[in-house]
Amino acid sequence: MFFAPKWKKEAKLLHKSALKFLHYKRDLLKPDRIDEIESRRSDLLDAIKADDKVKAEEASKQLRATCEGALPHFPAQSAWEENVEVIFVALVVALGLRAYIIQPFRIPTGSMQPTLNGINIHESKDPDFKKPWLGQQAWEMVTRGRSYQNVVAESNAQVVGIRDASWFLFTRTRVLFSDGKQLSIPAAEGEAQRLLEARVMQDRSGNPVVDPNTGFKVAQGKTYAKGDPILRGWVDTGDLVLVDKISYHFRKPKRGEVFVFDTRGIKTGGSKQMADQTGGTHFIKRLCGVPGDDLSVKPPNLWVNGKIAQEFGIQRVIQAQGEYGKLNPNGYELARMDTNYPLPLSKPDETFHLAAEARPGMREYAALGDNTGNSLDSRYWGSVKEFNLAGPALFSLWPITTGHWGFIH
Repeated sequence: MFFAPKWKKEAKLLHKSALKFLHYKRDLLKPDRIDEIESRRSDLLDAIKADDKVKAEEASKQLRATCEGALPHFPAQSAWEENVEVIFVALVVALGLRAYIIQPFRIPTGSMQPTLNGINIHESKDPDFKKPWLGQQAWEMVTRGRSYQNVVAESNAQVVGIRDASWFLFTRTRVLFSDGKQLSIPAAEGEAQRLLEARVMQDRSGNPVVDPNTGFKVAQGKTYAKGDPILRGWVDTGDLVLVDKISYHFRKPKRGEVFVFDTRGIKTGGSKQMADQTGGTHFIKRLCGVPGDDLSVKPPNLWVNGKIAQEFGIQRVIQAQGEYGKLNPNGYELARMDTNYPLPLSKPDETFHLAAEARPGMREYAALGDNTGNSLDSRYWGSVKEFNLAGPALFSLWPITTGHWGFIH
């Protein structure tokens, strides 16, 4: 073969390539096409054996044409179809990144302030309140994530139901009134309850009572007369952070870092101030205890394994300087809420142990909010299991004017 002429080498290579084509495309080829290709291959092989260059070149030409015309021809895509395909592929890639590598997460509450902002409702007491001109609204939405609201009651009605209506990165709470009308509030359920002075009804087990006809949690809230303001002022969106979903596959979670976890299996209940968190909602807190740690709170300090925790993020809360002192002048506080079950950290002499020796996925972590005086966390509902972990909070992406833009510490 090494000393064979060029035409013969090319003919033998084509003969071999046609066989591969048959193997790879056999499921798409019709039987008569397969037979034709096999026949053309035989003609080419006979020409090679006969050492007939002219006949081999003609057989090669016929074999190429047969292979090229063997598969069905589909009409070319239009520009619209190509764009749809590109968008679809981009969505698949984005969803893959979100599921396995990095995920955007909107902070719904103020439990991590001032490190990170949650959604905050600012009510205006000015009866003549008006939204600013459209250009200012657009600018503040882009730079600060601020939206202006001026919602008034259309009739005499009372708040009778409430439910979480969030989807993707948009945090919403749906409110039901006694006149059957509904209102969507751009805030987390807890913040909406505070605004509406709503109290969710609970059964004997501490679970919220849900109306089977409407799907709303049964609630009792403010009564509004026609024309009364329901939401007048502005809403500042929570920080949009990127969650690193891959690191915990290669390293252990570190005490002191900010992390995101879901709430599957974290059953609170038992308190009128605490909603049940078993639905798989994602929360963001500071990781203040890892498996094997013993935690206790002796205001203003958080004690870990008999020593005051020294991690940077934890010390900021303990020292209560600057913005941290405005929110929590007493540093870390004990749990202070009436429940029908014992709280993990409600007394100075209590120690909360995090299990290290456990079956896969059940090792325990402790999650505390930096805004410790306004955070429902491990002091109330216990540990976060290993299977709940999503990953460390990596980067605060938006808004860009809150001073939080950049890597999260």
